[in-house]
Parts: sequence; C-alpha cells; structure tokens
Amino acid sequence: MGNRYVVGVDLGGTNVRASVFDETGVPVLETPVEQPSHAQAGTAGIIEAIARTVQQAISRASVTPEAVGMAVPGHIDNESGVVRWSPNFGESVNGVFVCWRDQPLREPLSRYLSLPIVMGNDANLAALGEYRFGSGGGSANCLVMFTIGTGIGGGVIMSPRSVFGKAEGPLMLLGGNGGGGELGHTMVIAGGLDCNAGSYGALEAYCQRDSIVKRAINRLQRGRPSIMPDLVEGDLSKITPRIISLAAEQGDALARQIWHEVGTYLGVGIGSMINVFAPDVVAIGGQIAKAGPWLMDAARVSAADNAIPSLFQDAKIVTAELIEHAGMYGGAAMALEALRWNR
Repeated sequence: MGNRYVVGVDLGGTNVRASVFDETGVPVLETPVEQPSHAQAGTAGIIEAIARTVQQAISRASVTPEAVGMAVPGHIDNESGVVRWSPNFGESVNGVFVCWRDQPLREPLSRYLSLPIVMGNDANLAALGEYRFGSGGGSANCLVMFTIGTGIGGGVIMSPRSVFGKAEGPLMLLGGNGGGGELGHTMVIAGGLDCNAGSYGALEAYCQRDSIVKRAINRLQRGRPSIMPDLVEGDLSKITPRIISLAAEQGDALARQIWHEVGTYLGVGIGSMINVFAPDVVAIGGQIAKAGPWLMDAARVSAADNAIPSLFQDAKIVTAELIEHAGMYGGAAMALEALRWNR
C-alpha cells in the first residue's frame, strides 16, 4: 500500500478516543485525542463527540488519512452503517434509559467527516488489530481473542488457510447476522451464575471484573487471612483486580487462589474455542489480562484439560500485545483492510 494512513476510533461508554495510524500500526500522534463520549446524553451529542474527536486527531497529524475505522460496543452492521443494538448508548426518556437499537451511525457522521467510514464490534476489531499488529503477526492461521474487563468480548480472525474454498484474508468472523463472535457468552457451567446478558453459567459471569472482585470480598468477609485489606486501608469497596494482583505479587495465598480459580474458568472457555476453531494463537486482552502469570498459568492448564490434545498442542496462549487502545488499533486495521479491498 505504501504510506497510507487511517484514523482509528474507539467509542466507549465514558470516552471516545482517536488517533492516526500508518499501515504498519504505528500511531502518528504521540497521544490519542480523547474526549467524553456523552454516551447517555442522546444521539446528537454522541455523534458530535465522535466527529469532534476525529477532526482533532486529523488536525494534529502531519499526514492525510484516507479512511476512518471505528470500534463500537454492541451489534454493529457495517454494511448498512447501523448500530443494531448497543446497551451503552442512548438517552433517558421519561426517566427510563433507552439504548440504541437500529441507530444509523455512518450517515450522520458523514455529515461531519468527508472520509469513508467503516465500523465493527469493539471486541471483533480488537481481535483484528491483534491479528494484524500484535501477537498474530499478520500471518497466524487463526487467532482467537478474549477481551476481559467490565464484560468479556471476543473475536475470531482467520487466514485463507483456515477455510476450505476460495477466500482472501484476513477473515473476521461475524456470523449470519453480523452479531457473532460473542465468546464471553460461551457456557462453562449450565445453570450457573447469571450475567448481564440474562443467561446463566456463561464465561462472563465467572471472569469479568465485578465477579473477580466479589470473589475476593466474599472470602475476606468469611475471615480468610490476606494483605488485601491492608492495601485498601480496611475499605473493601476499594478492592479491584489490580489490588488482587498486587497482593498476589507479594505472595498472598488468597489473591493467588482467586486468580487460579478465575484462570481455571477462563481455561474452560479457551479449551472450547480451541476445539471449535483450532487456532494457532489465543490472545487474552482487556485490562484483566494484566494479572499476568497468576491468571494465565491456570488458564493454560485448564485449557489443556478441556481441549483436544492434537489441537491444543498447536495453540499458543498469550497475553495480547495490544491491551492499551485495542479498539483504536482494531479500527485502524479495519480501515486499512477496507482501503485494500477498494484499491
């Protein structure tokens, strides 16, 4: 492609971030442009926040981008430029929050931006970015990614070598109606804990942020010895995954047990995805991935126990390289692919 540039955008429930990237995934700006996304203040305000952020990123760059790629939470229909469903964005009507459903996004943004705009689910695009610019190296046969944070997202990226039939890659799994790739809702215990999607026993219910914190607080309230209360000066409401990791690093047995339990559940999900997709790379992203070996070692052991051995032996389970700003990298990767398709 040679010296082509795009804007990568990450639309989040709190902030919207944007930066300009070259074709190798190197950001042109030293720091991204970041502004409040006004996610629950109504569509007009959200659109204006996105447009203003993109415009500022472009104005600060010393190059001219050719397209915009945007990562958005929810069910995203890039073909029509519509957000089919996103629980984080919308407005209050008569005191009741009404989220986006079948909300046009590309067309109103195009009134502010003169560039082509593509968009996708944030976790799917995080996987695409990780495939192209991170642990996938742009050449993996198949990359499966879990993003673990407030919830659990996922994405599957395949090369043409991973499918039978004529194909050109990388290929991002979207499913029949474009809303697929929800790996966090893989069942690990039928009838188990409930999650925000209303199901019982999904991976998200056991490995997302609030579940991890609740696991720690429950054990502490039952009298388990730990240095975690000291780290938060006795205020258990200040327990976070970061606090649990700090305690684990200092040899705290309870903290290490919690990460082992979470990693074991995560490994069940990883093993299931290995059985389905036979990836050569499984990347764990999101802020929870920063737990490091206390989480990852247990996940690898559990995955080995649940995956078909001949498939597991070819799967490298790693911490994602693009934990920070994964959505922007993914948006940039999608925009670059769109330019390649239209060359």
